[in-house]
Amino acid sequence: MSEQKKNDRAGWFEGPQADCSALPGDTQSPWRLVLLGAPGVGKGTQADLLHKNLGACHLSTGDVFRAAGSRDACEQTPAMKAAIEYMRRGELVPDTTVWEMVRERSGCIRCGGGFILDGFPRTLAQAEALKGYMESESLSLSAVVNYELPLAEIVARLSGRRTCEKCKSVFHVTGKPPRHEGVCDHCGGRLFQREDDRPESITVRLEAYERSTAPLIRFYTDLGLLVSVVAAGSPDEICDSTLSSLHALTSSGDHRTLV
Repeated sequence: MSEQKKNDRAGWFEGPQADCSALPGDTQSPWRLVLLGAPGVGKGTQADLLHKNLGACHLSTGDVFRAAGSRDACEQTPAMKAAIEYMRRGELVPDTTVWEMVRERSGCIRCGGGFILDGFPRTLAQAEALKGYMESESLSLSAVVNYELPLAEIVARLSGRRTCEKCKSVFHVTGKPPRHEGVCDHCGGRLFQREDDRPESITVRLEAYERSTAPLIRFYTDLGLLVSVVAAGSPDEICDSTLSSLHALTSSGDHRTLV
């Protein structure tokens, strides 16, 4: 039996003119999820694990921004060009531009295999835009997972990270230490602590996150879609808690916190 071709998510990374090399098969009840959670709670890791368990594509807006910056100008859509200009000036990309980049990838939102949105929406305006679009396409979200972790644990996670200046590999002083202190295992480059991983910077980032996310929590709670999961334990344990909570929500209509 030939090996199934892996979905390269080209439609998400490259935009509306690209076709994925292999798409997840249409399912009767595809999972359409939004992941929320402060920096450091492990949303990306959980998105990958949920993809493996549920089949839905992991769609990260951070990946879209990074991919846009690496493409030739002639291959960038107007929304990509606008986003890159904001980022080059060190400014936040406005809601309208972020939404336009997601809307350009509407095929990924409509995909019969479902999706796991990571990094979007981040504001109430973005959430309302997504809701309006999905309603116009007769689609509905399955759930919104909010990963929670005490501030002190988030600071410990992020402040312990060290990044290779050459290959950008990431280590952790206690969770994933390099074989030799300060030296990358992969390329021998110097490991350093990013400015935004310093405790004082982390606190500012988390305060900003809480301000922007509080309205989202209320919005999705009112819609009966919020699932809160404490992001403590191993990645597999957190994923198991998430899956249990998702199945409980879809079967009963309730939302709950799992520890």
